[in-house]
Amino acid sequence: MKIRALEAFDAYLRHGSARAAADALGVGQPLVSKLLAGLEKDLGFKLFERRRNHLAPTPEALLFHESVVRTLSALRELNTEAKAISTQKRGNIVIAAQPIFCDAFLLDTIARFKKSRPDVGVRLVDVGLGELLRMIAERTCDIGLGITLGTEAYGAEVTPLGRCEARCALPVDHPRNKPGAIPLPRIRHEAFVELSPGSPLRTRIDYLFETIDMRRTVAAELRTLRSVCDLVGKGTGIAVIDPIAELLIDQRRVTTKPLIPTIDWEIALFSPREKPLSQVAQSFVETLSVDIEGLKRKGVISG
Repeated sequence: MKIRALEAFDAYLRHGSARAAADALGVGQPLVSKLLAGLEKDLGFKLFERRRNHLAPTPEALLFHESVVRTLSALRELNTEAKAISTQKRGNIVIAAQPIFCDAFLLDTIARFKKSRPDVGVRLVDVGLGELLRMIAERTCDIGLGITLGTEAYGAEVTPLGRCEARCALPVDHPRNKPGAIPLPRIRHEAFVELSPGSPLRTRIDYLFETIDMRRTVAAELRTLRSVCDLVGKGTGIAVIDPIAELLIDQRRVTTKPLIPTIDWEIALFSPREKPLSQVAQSFVETLSVDIEGLKRKGVISG
């Protein structure tokens, strides 16, 4: 059965004649007659009876037409869906991201993306870097946004987006709030507010302090940098933070300084290896790139 024949059959029953059906389809009347004859042959039962120079549909034709209407309607919906997907207006995307990105700017990225593609489903999963890499390896997310700090991204394509350099966050009235970078040995006696053990940044900080044979007092351990910065603002201690966290701090209460030696890493886009991004995912990455460039212009990260 040809789709065109079904369309000719539907047009004939709707308009009542081969000529009217041909006009509705924008084709010649002979083609409509040929399509109807071919359809009748394919079906194996009679569709029309001739009455006074007019083709009248048989009861079987009327019954068959009900199915044809449903089929053509489904095909039109399918065509609409395909066009929406091809123009990136429909689809779904799953994004895995570390909490700092969700807290600082990624929600704004999603909001802008949704304005231009309201019918695209977006699911954001707030995870640590280890879980992010597991999701990429198992292909349970389309893309991930994380850092490259001392991690092996097995099974993932890694695209660096920008360079980060850790900052020391301290209360504005802290004695160390002076111009210039802060050498690590000068803060050996401070109380620290830390990320939970096991996070890549915490692991790197622990390692650096060990290399200079320096123990520090940990006043509190928290899961997110937002909470770390809030506690620094309350005077609980100082912290070594991701520069993205500067977007979250209350500058009336917290300031940041560079560190010596530096601790640096890259923000990166993670995607499953050997699995091309969908057009929807590519479109989201383009939206994300605009915000990354904005962070570079602000000096939060570098190119």
